[in-house]
Amino acid sequence: MRFMMMVKHPENQGAPPKGFIEEMHKIGEEATKSGAMIFSGGLAPTAASFRMRLSGGEVRAIDGPFTETKEVVGGFAIFEMKSKEEAHESARSFMEMHKKFWPGWEGETEVRQLVGPEDAFPKAK
Repeated sequence: MRFMMMVKHPENQGAPPKGFIEEMHKIGEEATKSGAMIFSGGLAPTAASFRMRLSGGEVRAIDGPFTETKEVVGGFAIFEMKSKEEAHESARSFMEMHKKFWPGWEGETEVRQLVGPEDAFPKAK
């Protein structure tokens, strides 16, 4: 089962502490070596971003920063996990790492199972 984990937080929390960065690299390397983490990355600030919106039959671009946004997705990772319970424990451990190495940080990790065409359509015989 594949899961995407998205870290959400207020956009301007400042630079992460050195210990946090070191721990992040360590767990990232371990997860990649074990084959659990397929891909991960951080996201640029909303000031360097845009949204494409379809509303009222019109498509339009909206340049960042997005002042109405209280939290942003700051990073993501895609994992191969055996179960939803394993994904749950992984996300909990990730948030505990934030608590330990970045005191005062607040945010959340949203975990969503990836669904592909093989999950939505019956297989051809």
